[in-house]
Amino acid sequence: MAPQIAEVFHAPAQMQVRWIMAEPLPPVPPDVVIPKPHPVVVPKAIPKPAKQVEQPPPTSTHITDESANPVQVVDTTQTLVPPSPVPAPVTEPVETSLAYRTAPLAYPKDGITRHLEGTVLLRVLVDETGKPIDVVIEKSSGQRILDRSAQDQVLQKWLFQPAVVQGQHVKAWARVPVTFNLNQL
Repeated sequence: MAPQIAEVFHAPAQMQVRWIMAEPLPPVPPDVVIPKPHPVVVPKAIPKPAKQVEQPPPTSTHITDESANPVQVVDTTQTLVPPSPVPAPVTEPVETSLAYRTAPLAYPKDGITRHLEGTVLLRVLVDETGKPIDVVIEKSSGQRILDRSAQDQVLQKWLFQPAVVQGQHVKAWARVPVTFNLNQL
């Protein structure tokens, strides 16, 4: 074997080089796209086929007329239509912010003479007409006179724009700050 390798390295000085151009490759076919099947929708309740009443066997074995024993065809297909969503009536009060229609506020006389100031945060339940029907002190002003006055005045004299849900006026809870400030007298 060694002599064959030596002969390869002692090639003649003049070599002819021939370039061979390869033919262009044929175009690659586009990927075959197999469409995905549509998902099968299975109805929640599948109607049961109608029960067929068993016919008593014929009394004669020689029936020549096929109309004497007609075949019953029962259509068991039904179109299932989902029920349209019907909004349930709102029975519980909702939590929202409400606009005031009237909000008169009188400073309590004892608060003026004692130089009391503060802000009380009330939680007010307003009915479908906008009238307050319940008032709860959520955060005190720190002054019992101011808290009581705000609670009484909102319940007796204030009116709100009623809350609307699904096109209907409903009861609603709202947080209402009431501020007593002697500089605003």
